[in-house]
Amino acid sequence: MSIQTVGIIGAGTMGNGIAQACAVSGIQVVMVDISDAAVAKGVATVASSLDRLVKKEKISEADKAAALARIQGSSNYDDLKGAQLVIEAATENHELKVKILKQLDGMLAPNVLIASNTSSISITQLAAATQRADRFIGMHFFNPVPMMALVEIIRGLQTSDATHDAVHELALALGKTPITVKNAPGFVVNRILVPMINEAFFVLGEGLAEAEAIDAGMKLGCNQPIGPLALADMIGLDVCLAVMEVYLKEYGDSKYRPSPLLKEMVAAGRLGRKTGQGVYTY
Repeated sequence: MSIQTVGIIGAGTMGNGIAQACAVSGIQVVMVDISDAAVAKGVATVASSLDRLVKKEKISEADKAAALARIQGSSNYDDLKGAQLVIEAATENHELKVKILKQLDGMLAPNVLIASNTSSISITQLAAATQRADRFIGMHFFNPVPMMALVEIIRGLQTSDATHDAVHELALALGKTPITVKNAPGFVVNRILVPMINEAFFVLGEGLAEAEAIDAGMKLGCNQPIGPLALADMIGLDVCLAVMEVYLKEYGDSKYRPSPLLKEMVAAGRLGRKTGQGVYTY
């Protein structure tokens, strides 16, 4: 299957980032959200991002105009009917995703593929909520989508080879580097990353070193572009805690127990950049 039109559910950070990546690569996009205002905000974010690329001389004004022309914003699910693939990029909430997927499943043609951009929810479980489990897959983009090269393609137990191959081909067409992984909590990247962040909070909480020293050590000693504590502030400490709690519940292994300091900071409302204070003050 050749994918020429991609539908996207959600015009937030991930949704508009995926929309930009598709549009710049010559793929038609229908980006849907619950209100016209949310859609307009998403399109404006893409336009602003493309403006920065024009200023850096990465793309031309004509390229920008062509990309924006490929994005159709809508608050009506019916506008998705021309897509060969619809990517759900809503908030990381199981009940919300299932509700959206059931709605999509009921109105899309049987041959249309559905992908979820989830970073932690079981693809096998989400697929089972639809009548097209073989045409359902995980497509985990990383933030910021236009900049990050990786796409994790997650196969549920039911995902067909044809579905995988079509989505893999799309990821390559977007200029991304896809890796195929099996379904499991956290998949591959977050399964490794978030426990590392959690361990950094253990180290901080035990007073082994100051936050700046921990981050400098990981940047300079492990060649990471950003330290784990600064990254936690960027992701959101509440998100990091929620992911660790999922791992602890799903794997039943005490190595995934959340750091007491991480729990304390979340309880205090110090969630990182989005609240102005986390490990660091912004």
